[in-house]
Amino acid sequence: MPEIQTIIVPAEAAGQRLDAFLASQLDGVSRSRVQLLLDQGGVRVDEDAPKASLKLRGGERIEISGEPRPVPLKATAEDIPLSVVYEDSNLAVIDKPAGMMVHAGSGASDDERNKGTLVNALLHRFQKLSATGGDLRPGIVHRLDKETSGLIVVAKNDRTHAALAKKFSAREMKKTYIALVQGNVERARGTINAAIARDPARRTRMTTRIAADAEDGVARSAVSHYTVLRRIATRFGKFTLVEVRIETGRTHQIRVHMASIGHPVVGDTLYSASGHLTDQVASNVVTSRAARRNRPAERLKLERNFLHAAELEFAHPVTGKQVHLKAPLPPELTDFLASLEAAQGSGPDTNADRVG
Repeated sequence: MPEIQTIIVPAEAAGQRLDAFLASQLDGVSRSRVQLLLDQGGVRVDEDAPKASLKLRGGERIEISGEPRPVPLKATAEDIPLSVVYEDSNLAVIDKPAGMMVHAGSGASDDERNKGTLVNALLHRFQKLSATGGDLRPGIVHRLDKETSGLIVVAKNDRTHAALAKKFSAREMKKTYIALVQGNVERARGTINAAIARDPARRTRMTTRIAADAEDGVARSAVSHYTVLRRIATRFGKFTLVEVRIETGRTHQIRVHMASIGHPVVGDTLYSASGHLTDQVASNVVTSRAARRNRPAERLKLERNFLHAAELEFAHPVTGKQVHLKAPLPPELTDFLASLEAAQGSGPDTNADRVG
């Protein structure tokens, strides 16, 4: 029989939800895992099967048996359109749109979280992919963030997967991105060599500020090389269009690195970029509350990060031939850039500076 853990609810916990209380009492168990345990019948309160929303009174006897067991997920095929840039019998390169996850997370516990991903679309298009990544990540050798668009290579068989993974590890895959960042990047080119680790204060973020006692162990080295393509000064502020080549492929690498030098990617609110851009000239001229109601300052908003995986170059793992692929900026990014460029010349120091 499974070991039973007993907790007597203290008086000071009165009014708390059962799931929230248990998450605070069970070491290393999240609230979602507690809810899963409740759904599986592993919790009894005064010998009754409770709901997660049960409000505690204090003094209840809670008995916990077993551990939460997430239902294993397996990616399934979905008829989702794909932009295939390159394909042969061993691999394919896809131009992924922003807003699409590459695969469901390992913590996914229901089928809804395993829909609409790149993997689902790949399975419908190609049927068979490499099994190295497991049931949730067939064919996936590397990833792009959900709100990043552009080129991603997938393996159709295990031999190709292993060869591509070796190339990524050896830094033999040349990956180039286009990003629009906030502010005027003064140096025409530069290298950011800063290790990246999970931010202990905000677990959804990564950071270059590494604490000596970081929970996730030693930070991983990360190297990004940037080149300024264009500087744009507008009534919405100053921006710089940059090309970024990364040697490594750490989580959020370009986003973290550009933010670390004071130039977050436009639209990337996770790393302190503005959620919308406000016409600074109009804001300065229109000062009274009544005037602002009648003539609100124009705002621009990008519903994604301005980050695009534009080029991918590598030696084919089977034929040895050089593969060099490009993907143009998607319409939402070219339109946003055009809106910014149209806003030039409306205030002081608002001339674009094309570099090179």
